[in-house]
Amino acid sequence: MQPYDRRLITHARHPIAAPLHPHSVLDLIERAVGDDDAARPRILDLGCGEGAWLLEALAHFPGARAVGVDIDGAGLERAAEQAEALGVADRLELHAMPAADYRAAEPFDVVLCVGATHALGGLLPTLEAARARLAPGGRALIGDGFWEREPSPAVLEILGESPGAYAGLAGTVDRITGAGWTPVYGHTSTLDEWDDYEWSWTGSLAEWALDHPDHPRAREAAETAAAHRTAWLHGYRGTLGFVTLVLRRTV
Repeated sequence: MQPYDRRLITHARHPIAAPLHPHSVLDLIERAVGDDDAARPRILDLGCGEGAWLLEALAHFPGARAVGVDIDGAGLERAAEQAEALGVADRLELHAMPAADYRAAEPFDVVLCVGATHALGGLLPTLEAARARLAPGGRALIGDGFWEREPSPAVLEILGESPGAYAGLAGTVDRITGAGWTPVYGHTSTLDEWDDYEWSWTGSLAEWALDHPDHPRAREAAETAAAHRTAWLHGYRGTLGFVTLVLRRTV
């Protein structure tokens, strides 16, 4: 029987688990690593999922070495399979464990956490985790949500969040600079990027349910896709934003 893994299914058409187009991802990686194609950076992704960011970096920088950490074993298995297919498996190390628990013998040139700050307790704890694992002069690449506009009570209920869960874009940057970081580049996801991500997420799951009508979890998959689509289109679309920042330590 076809296995059911919601995370793998929803990201099948959009492996980056955040509202970013592929060209935006590559641009951010180049900004974080630098524009030297011969660079040999050590890159860490905390909450790497299926390793899409690391695979992109390894393919673009032949001298790079990367470590991915996540609790999702199925996602890590897919990352390993993709690494083999791309011929970069010898430069990728994967660890199935909570991101906060990972320790390394030496620091990294780039520390990533995009769309996974919840794994470390939120934005500010994520910045602390990055600081502890970053080499002097290194860069952090952090992606998190922010309020595009003040959320209504209905949106907060849909998301299961409080008004203080996020700040506006300016407030988010203020939190980051107040924690001792300087943004050296940033990308605010467009509505088109959000729509592509959400249509891919809900569409892939809905299609799986249609293609496997006899699966015992087909109804669950269809209902989950419909509920997510409703929450997005009738709720947080245009209210919840996403920003990805390249950061250097101020102090």
